Amino acid sequence: MLSENANPDLSDIASRPGTDQTRMRKMMSVGWMGQTVASLCWIVSVFAYGITTTGDLLQLCAASSWMISNIAGIVSLE
Repeated sequence: MLSENANPDLSDIASRPGTDQTRMRKMMSVGWMGQTVASLCWIVSVFAYGITTTGDLLQLCAASSWMISNIAGIVSLE
């Protein structure tokens, strides 16, 4: 069984001391920055070429999922 404290909400995580510094360190890492820029470029390229087929929508979904995953990795740091 899960207790109410098993899954703290994001405001609880964000208010913990030292979390901001850890998040900033992660966001400034070459790996995270490279992946985030790559996913952003992929999203922009889908719009630049236009969304005309189902494949274009799938490309947009993949790129957006990658971006959301990067952001979630920062938000979920403890």
